[in-house]
Amino acid sequence: MALEIERKFLVNSGAFKQEAARQTRIVQGYLSSVPERTVRVRVKDDKGFLTIKGMGSASGASRYEWEKEIPLVEAEELLAICEPGVIDKTRYEVESGPFTFEVDEFYGDNEGLILAEIELPSEDTSFDRPEWLGREVTGDPSYYNSMLMKHPYSQWEQTK
Repeated sequence: MALEIERKFLVNSGAFKQEAARQTRIVQGYLSSVPERTVRVRVKDDKGFLTIKGMGSASGASRYEWEKEIPLVEAEELLAICEPGVIDKTRYEVESGPFTFEVDEFYGDNEGLILAEIELPSEDTSFDRPEWLGREVTGDPSYYNSMLMKHPYSQWEQTK
């Protein structure tokens, strides 16, 4: 079983862009967005992916994840039958010591939201915090992509 351990943070500024080693445009939808299992279809530049994620741990930092690359044409066909709503973002990869932050700048109904995630070998692994890294939101379901599809950032009262 593949276990994904990641922590998620808000981003304070666009300073991360100068530090990014790579950037990728991502469009994704969900065939299933129930918390017990999400089934995501993603197009990353010119590649397609199908991902299944299970329930998160009590902290929200760990959960089962399975992902396979699929032909681009099949990913595009699956996107057409996904639940309403789409996630559109650019992902910036920022190396920080032995780890990489994946910083997502959202567009469309989630415009204005920038989130950073870091995958770690264990929930208690320490890491350096770049200056642009803001408040931790690990475990807050509002910030899951599957929830942003249903309740976009543009519809939030700006109290978070």
